[in-house]
This record gives sequence, C-alpha cells and structure tokens, in this order.
Amino acid sequence: MTSPGDAVPPATGAWREGDPPGRRRWFTAPGRFALEQGGSLPGYRLAYETWGKLAPDGSNAVLVLHALTGDSHVAGPAMPGHPTAGWWDDLVGPGRALDPAEAFIVAPNALGGCQGSTGPASLAPDGVPWGSRFPTVTIRDQVVAEAALADELGVPSWALVLGGSMGGMRALEWAVTYPARVRRLLLLATNAAASADQIAWTSVQIAAIRADEGWRGGDYYVAGPGSGPHRGLGVARRIAHATYRSATEFDARFGRAAQPGEDPYDGGRFAVESYLDHHAGKLTRRFDAGSYVALSEAMNLHDVGRGRGGVARALARVTAATMVAGVDTDRLFPLEQQAVLASGVPGAGDVRVISSASGHDGFLIETGQVGKLITELLSP
Repeated sequence: MTSPGDAVPPATGAWREGDPPGRRRWFTAPGRFALEQGGSLPGYRLAYETWGKLAPDGSNAVLVLHALTGDSHVAGPAMPGHPTAGWWDDLVGPGRALDPAEAFIVAPNALGGCQGSTGPASLAPDGVPWGSRFPTVTIRDQVVAEAALADELGVPSWALVLGGSMGGMRALEWAVTYPARVRRLLLLATNAAASADQIAWTSVQIAAIRADEGWRGGDYYVAGPGSGPHRGLGVARRIAHATYRSATEFDARFGRAAQPGEDPYDGGRFAVESYLDHHAGKLTRRFDAGSYVALSEAMNLHDVGRGRGGVARALARVTAATMVAGVDTDRLFPLEQQAVLASGVPGAGDVRVISSASGHDGFLIETGQVGKLITELLSP
C-alpha cells in the first residue's frame, strides 16, 4: 500500500553493513549479554552520535533518547547514511538548548533498532541476519546496554537524561535502574507502564506487519525490492500516525477534503488518506519491519515497577532533579500518565503542559517549548 507513483520500496530500510556510516560511531560489547526475558545475545553493537566534548571530570554529558522510529541522528542534515535530517535539529547546536560548546551530547540508536545498532536486520554470528531469531529485548535491556556505552565513553553520571515516548521510557528506566548516574531527568509524553489502550494500538500494528506475506516469519532480508513486508509496515505506520496526531488537527488541516485530482466517491482518496499514505511510504524506505515489531513489543512490555514492588516504589528510587511534561492534545500518552510520573517521582512538581495542536508528536514539533524546559532544568 504505497502511495500512487512511489517507487518499489526495499525489503528493509535498515542501515546495512557497507552503507555510508554518516556521523555514526559504534560501541561493541563483547561477550554474552543476558536479557531480561531469558534470552541472550553473543555481544552487541550500539550506533551512536555525539556533539561537543566531554569535560575532564565528565560532568557535562547529556543523554538524548529517541522514540520508536527515531535513531541516533538527532541533529544535522540528511546525508549519505542518514536519509532524513535530525529529528530534534532545533534543539542541538550553537546557541540552542543543547549547546555543544557547553554539553557533551550523546544519542544512541536503541538496541533492537535498525540504524546501526544490533537488531533483527543485523548479521548474527553465522553471517545471516537475525530475523526471526532475534530475542525479546525490553526497555530495561536497552538501558543496561546504554550504561555499558556510558562506561566506554567515560561518563560516570549524566548531567541530563531526556527523551519522549519510547525515549522517555528509557530515560525513566535509566533514573530508576541507575539513580546515582542521572542528575537531571526530563520525561516527555511518556508513562510509567504501557496501558491496555497503548498495548491494543500497538498490537494491531504488529499484527498488520505479521499478516503481510512478505514478512516470511521475520526472515525476509534477502528478498528483492517490493518483496519485503512494506505493505504491513505501511499499514502499521498509518495506524500509528493517526494516534500520534490529534483529531482537532486532522479536522482543521483536512476536514473532508478530497486529495487534489481524486474523487473519494469514485475510488479516490480523501486528503487525510493521502497524508497517511505519504508517511507510510517514507517509513518503509528508512526503517525495518523487524525492528518495528521488536521495539513495539519492548514498549508493550514496559513497566518500570516490574520486579520492584510496583510503580510507586520504583518511582521513589529516582534521585534526579526531575521535570515531567506532556502534550495537552496527546490521545496516545494522555496527561493522566504524566501525572502519575510527576506525583510519584520525589520533587518532580506539577506536570508541565506543552500546548500543541499536533497531539503526541507535539514533543517533537514544539521545540521552542521543549527547549525552554531543557534550559530551565539545566540552569544552576
């Protein structure tokens, strides 16, 4: 289900060995990595990018954690190896909220991702992509892997850890698992545990991918262009994107208008359908269906209170100076979920509200408001 006129997409949009590295650097962890759900990896690799320099005492490091389909390319233009520009470009750079002249900014691609870190599209020790053999990875596993990266970089503790959505889950898990290593914490449009509603929306996206005949049980990486699970991935993206934006925005931007040159009463599309088709087509060219499933399942399994006596006890372990923010029109991660975080983390104060017509995606779009929160949190 690609947009009319689109070229046939590749079997996977993952970064593959031999592709241009772009700004990526790599951390390789040798030895068996035991995973929370009982599986393991025989070592792993994390792709990451950095901006600025680490202070001699390691005190100025900032960890930026991406959402589901994000990656390490937080800032910078599209270039060979990076098909899109930085997803938070307005926040990282000279004179911006995260200034490389002052901070050492680190952004890893999550374990299980598809942009240079070990994931389903990566080669297993036998030289064949992991595919269906890739084990279950949780948010907690991702954070343990990132802690090893921090050790490698010489970062004893982070001046700030921040992220939104899945990145916020990782940021929270960092502060609970390693409270002494997180001095400040910014949680954006995220939660303490996945809700039934969120699991439901995610499960239908996973089902769409697995129902695609191109999925091949997760082992499609040698398929030719157009023969991978791009149709299922495109459907998943359409579903997700509809939950990421707000009904008010859709009505204001599109209403019941037809896509120019098409008639919905004669097989054509409404403008909002064309919009969703566009975003589906973009994702199938830069992302991997296997990683989409793996990371979506990690989000569904997210529960910071698991094995810790519940959410309240887990949140009480946070010692970082914490700010919690949500988007007023977010229907996927509603403000009620951020209220749980703010009331449970000691000293977090009230939820900061980001005003946006864009729904959940407001944490990515409203960079002016997010930048002010970062600046305030980093102020002495």
